[in-house]
Amino acid sequence: MAQPFTLPDFYMPYPARINPHVEEAREHSKAWAREMTMIEGSGIWDEATFDAHDYALLCAYTHPDADAAELALVTDWYVWVFFFDDHFLDIFKRTQDMAGAKAYLDRLPLFMAATGTPEPTNAVEQGLADLWARTVPAMSADWAARFRESTRALLEESLWELNNINEGRLSNPVEYIEMRRKVGGAPWSADLVEHAVGAEVPAAIAASRPMQVLKDTFADGVHLRNDLFSYQREVEDEGELANCVLVLEQFLGCDTQQAAELTNDLLTSRLQQFEHTALTEVPPLLLESGLDPKSCLDVGLYVKGLQDWQSGGHEWHMRSSRYMNGAGSAGSAVGAGGAGAPADRTPAQLLGGPVGIGTSAARLLGSLVGSLPRRARQHGNVPHRPVGHLPLPEFLMPFPLRLSPHLDVAREHLVEWARRMGILDVVPGVPGSGVWSEEKIRDYDLPLCSAGIHPDASVEELDLTSGWLAWGTYGDDLYPVIFGRTPDLAAAKASTERLSLFMPLDPADPAPPPSSPLERALSDLWTRTAAPLTPADRRTFRTAIEDMADSWLWELANQRQNRIPDPVDYVEMRRKTFGSDLTMSLSRLSHGLSVPPEVYRSRPIRNMENSAADYACLLNDVFSYQKEIQFEGEIHNAVLVVQNFLDCEPPEALVVVNNLMTARMQQFQHIVDLELPALYDDFALPEQARRALDGYAAELKDWMSGILNWHRGCFRYDEASLMRHHGFLPVADIWRPAAPSGLGTSAARLAEVFSGGGGGSGGGGGVGAPAGIRLPAQRTLPRSSSSH
Repeated sequence: MAQPFTLPDFYMPYPARINPHVEEAREHSKAWAREMTMIEGSGIWDEATFDAHDYALLCAYTHPDADAAELALVTDWYVWVFFFDDHFLDIFKRTQDMAGAKAYLDRLPLFMAATGTPEPTNAVEQGLADLWARTVPAMSADWAARFRESTRALLEESLWELNNINEGRLSNPVEYIEMRRKVGGAPWSADLVEHAVGAEVPAAIAASRPMQVLKDTFADGVHLRNDLFSYQREVEDEGELANCVLVLEQFLGCDTQQAAELTNDLLTSRLQQFEHTALTEVPPLLLESGLDPKSCLDVGLYVKGLQDWQSGGHEWHMRSSRYMNGAGSAGSAVGAGGAGAPADRTPAQLLGGPVGIGTSAARLLGSLVGSLPRRARQHGNVPHRPVGHLPLPEFLMPFPLRLSPHLDVAREHLVEWARRMGILDVVPGVPGSGVWSEEKIRDYDLPLCSAGIHPDASVEELDLTSGWLAWGTYGDDLYPVIFGRTPDLAAAKASTERLSLFMPLDPADPAPPPSSPLERALSDLWTRTAAPLTPADRRTFRTAIEDMADSWLWELANQRQNRIPDPVDYVEMRRKTFGSDLTMSLSRLSHGLSVPPEVYRSRPIRNMENSAADYACLLNDVFSYQKEIQFEGEIHNAVLVVQNFLDCEPPEALVVVNNLMTARMQQFQHIVDLELPALYDDFALPEQARRALDGYAAELKDWMSGILNWHRGCFRYDEASLMRHHGFLPVADIWRPAAPSGLGTSAARLAEVFSGGGGGSGGGGGVGAPAGIRLPAQRTLPRSSSSH
């Protein structure tokens, strides 16, 4: 069968090494698989198939330093997981038996227990019971809990794939990346790496952003590579829909070869994000956590183990008969040797360098050199370049706008509150004071957003929501002004850590005196919000606020390095920088008493929230493109991220971003219409809980329509308002810089940005400061409660 595309040139900067105990692992794993009835009697594998797949070779490459006993154990785990995948495919995916699949998966967690497991009824259950008893006793309870969760996700989320096959539904790119981590099992592999290298990630840092990013980027690298090699088998033979090449092919409307190249570009980006995190985020984490030397060494061994897995997994894919890796592909010569001996190679492949076992190190230089153009582009952003205002596309918004009748009252209350908190004060000599003025806070009109996302709120509730929106927006504007030009982030980090002091979990605990408007406003909002909450809800809400504040540090770090974010990292962090969890938490907490916590943690609810959040975040990036790129020198904008990743112009990037918004909105609708009713039945939820979750979904509809209405109705993003807010004054039909005078003189510097036509606004310019900038036509936007 002809290959559907030529394998691309892979980025693989680590040499593959093979474990010397590979033959022992082969013998052991075959005997174990036979004992578990996976080879004879299962109807899934015969001995020839088992030998051809060579899972012992996979583990020998991915765990090159494990001793013989450890390699045998790890190999048994991979035999089990691949057998599960093929067993589930044969019995349930081909027959599309959802009821049988759910019953099958519901039993498997019963075999992840030290005692009291039921009698196995098939090879998958028997293998899991045996492996669990041999693996968990050597590790801590924290590791066992993490491994149990990743194994559970690997098993249970297989239903997501089966659902999509039954419906003929292809996922969107963001959904695919998130779900592939769980279904594909690489987080499970990362947990096994700890066991294999004999070094646990300390519980104190296991849930931190750097460690989570390491696991996620590792998982994405493993899965995206697998999608390239397995496309032919999965898509053409098995009828699978869960493959990134297919997802991008359909989403971008490109051919299979282009989709494969883009999948490989994303794979490269994720591997480089892994390296960036390991080198720039993990060392400060270890230092700040106060871990002992052994724990730091354990983390280093874990990172090395993940690198070994990437290079070894690539090498195995090049050799296993399970995958598309035959001669004739340019990519099969890249990395560590390829599928065949030199006699099997094409002339072009032979000219590419040595091949065969042990030659991967010789190809490292070519791998690194090939990645340089993308690296240069990622760090080559020119800040404050004129880009003009993006033409707004047609946004999909199926939900009607509803506005609170208390909008006008809330507008005045917010200005009064901001004045009391000191947000509007200009204090000479105090950095950051004067970031906002009364003109700006009225133009930003955050109560308009609040009135749309909480249309049924009382006056007090609307004031509170408006205050939280204002606090988050003010903090996001403030941090670059105060900390954006400092040589290090120590002051920013210290300021962020202080914020938690103003959110005591026990209302009886006093907060320290605030030292800034940001702290004073947070203390006031926290007191008014947290008092009626349960301790657990209070902690959840504080975590959402801390995550948002921490995300400002992530932005500062990227800004300092002039590093355009990796696309996946950007989307996942954007939810935090936008404050999605903060405002959604306010809605969730109002329903918490009637909905079990495990329901809120379920896949449909999390995917519903994430799809709504992504729609709103991407919407904001479209409106704020000129504000962020031209006026603020920002790099955290989805249009710019897509420009950089696809190496395209803003109009093309805008189309992709809007299509992704549309896809996320359609996913939200799919979840509400189909997945929520199924979730209610799965959990046998009472009527009260069902009404609560239906109400939550309705509030998210208001949330999205309200946010779109606010962007259309506020004066924060249009070009005329941007000129005014950055110190330009309209004189006749020309924008002229105001005379510099203390705080706010950056407007004078911005004049240089607009020389030669003001970024598409027409008029003026020349060498040096321009005489003026042609005044663009101003939009007439309503400011009343009927704004749309």
